[in-house]
Amino acid sequence: MAELFDAGFNTDDRPKSNDELMVAMSDCDVLVPTVTDSINGDLIGRAPPRLKLIANYGAGVNHIDLAAAKAKGIMVTNTPGVFTDDTADLTMALILNVPRRLGEGHRAMRAGEWDGWRPTGMLGHRIGGKTLGIIGFGRIGEAVALRAKAFGLNIIYNKRQRLPASVEEELGVTFEPDLDRLVARADIITLHCPLTAETDKIINAQRIAMMKPDAYIINSSRGELIDEDALISALETGGIAGAGLDVYTHEPAVDPRLFAIPNVVLLPHLGSATFEGREASGERVIANIRMWADAHRPPDQVLEGWS
Repeated sequence: MAELFDAGFNTDDRPKSNDELMVAMSDCDVLVPTVTDSINGDLIGRAPPRLKLIANYGAGVNHIDLAAAKAKGIMVTNTPGVFTDDTADLTMALILNVPRRLGEGHRAMRAGEWDGWRPTGMLGHRIGGKTLGIIGFGRIGEAVALRAKAFGLNIIYNKRQRLPASVEEELGVTFEPDLDRLVARADIITLHCPLTAETDKIINAQRIAMMKPDAYIINSSRGELIDEDALISALETGGIAGAGLDVYTHEPAVDPRLFAIPNVVLLPHLGSATFEGREASGERVIANIRMWADAHRPPDQVLEGWS
């Protein structure tokens, strides 16, 4: 970017405040935010007329007020697909980790609490033959299904539009149109839908109560997809068997109650944390800016209605 453009950078690897973002936006044509930069309607409304492109570094755009950007004539792009395998790998790691209680075992070893093999010591659940419910079946959901199939999981999925039968057969998945029924059937639930007004707390107290008591939930998408209070209550009372979380409702803050629950694996938002993925995302950002600067439509435009 420095070679191609007159660019300014956030070099200290922390989110900018609204005031700092306003300063950064005051003298630029393109803004490149990350998921931790809140580009809200007020900020967009105060943006100078010369700002015409928000080239997001990452696929998720729930931190950007898309309606405000469109109203102001600011194009938004993102970088879809570059973190698909990285996030699917991490999700599969949690799917394996939580039912087998690997997190609990690791903590016991580090604390010097293990005193030898026992017939009933640290018993978890076998993965093969269990039912995996995937909520949201885009690129990442499909990539998780491919990995899960290799481990012998039976896969059901829910999304707005059903896949063609030929694709379902190829992936080895079964469509479940009723989300409540998917939640009740699944031994493991994993979330891969974007955060929208419709999906906010899609896993609420009512749906958590529908889960089997020996079921697990995995979230590597967005923390707000789960009602965190309801999840914690179910985990504390044994309503469900465990959880693997890479994202949280109030990041970077994590509800302290989660640390006290043994059957929870907590990760610090590592879904996209690979050298290869971050580099690929940066290349996509640059490609979008170059296309826009050359008066062409960027390949990863988020908003519709632009010529």
